[in-house]
Amino acid sequence: MNFLEIAENRQSCRAYDEGRAVEPEKLNAVLEAARLAPSACNGQPYHFTICRGEKAKAVAAAVSGMGMNKFAAQAPVLIVVSEKPYVKSAALGAKVKGNDYRSIDIGIAAAYLTAESAAQGLSSCILGWLDDGKIRDICGLDQPVRLVIPLGYAKEGDPQRPKKRKELSELVTEL
Repeated sequence: MNFLEIAENRQSCRAYDEGRAVEPEKLNAVLEAARLAPSACNGQPYHFTICRGEKAKAVAAAVSGMGMNKFAAQAPVLIVVSEKPYVKSAALGAKVKGNDYRSIDIGIAAAYLTAESAAQGLSSCILGWLDDGKIRDICGLDQPVRLVIPLGYAKEGDPQRPKKRKELSELVTEL
């Protein structure tokens, strides 16, 4: 698949095949894509914690409050994305410009990770509804948790949903 095909076909999975494990080489490819993502001053202010088994179930419970994200418990892998401190040059730029580069960098890494997931035939979903404290306790983290990404194979018969996106004319101004 070329990148536009990945963008057209990738969707947030809401039904995972619980009986199908993610192969190590596919997980490594997904993580390698995230590692190669650009970041401010090449600082990579994030960390990926891979959860399987009971840890994945516990993290799934921590993203499922108030009836949200129940499908996360079906995914064989949950990737916890936590924030790390800035490198000095990015910290200075963030302070001078008043911009949160870590959030931007985490978003870019998540985009690379989920795009490569689709290229590997895997499904994913980016979750921001989470209980930071519970996930930190489960994973032994001392930095804020920003995202959790369930990863696995879509359940057979999970339909490809049509994209609901704004038209380019609503998103682009050419001067």
